[in-house]
Amino acid sequence: MSPYEALYGKKCRSSLFWDDLSEVPVTDQDMIRDMLDKIKLIQSRMRAAQERQAEYANVRCRPLSFEQGDRVFLKISPFRGTVRFGKRGKLSPRYIGPYEILDIIDDLSYGLALTQALSDILDVFHVSMLKRYQPDPSQVLQPDEAELDETLS
Repeated sequence: MSPYEALYGKKCRSSLFWDDLSEVPVTDQDMIRDMLDKIKLIQSRMRAAQERQAEYANVRCRPLSFEQGDRVFLKISPFRGTVRFGKRGKLSPRYIGPYEILDIIDDLSYGLALTQALSDILDVFHVSMLKRYQPDPSQVLQPDEAELDETLS
């Protein structure tokens, strides 16, 4: 049942009723031409909007490729109401790692060497979930030496 038929209780008797054209008397050729012109205009505008959106998306898209042995960060999806990796909400980390790439499945899939804490998930990830790790020696924090006395405190 069409939405028109459900709303008004009778079939639509437009000259553009698509299902049964044998019942519809074609009397006004100008109206049909106008409707077809409007449909073509709508289709061209939708095609232009799709091309514009594809152009915006392609500007942001950057090809990534990794080699075996490279180190990458893994993007984690934040789950609402769950606490993962010690923090919750805005302060939860977006990326964890770095992890080493063990094998290359194909151009878009990589196998990672995950820790024991993440052993219950599959170790193959799409390239969109990975971020290149660039080591920065200035960000490495050295732990302070703890001084212990005889009571080990």
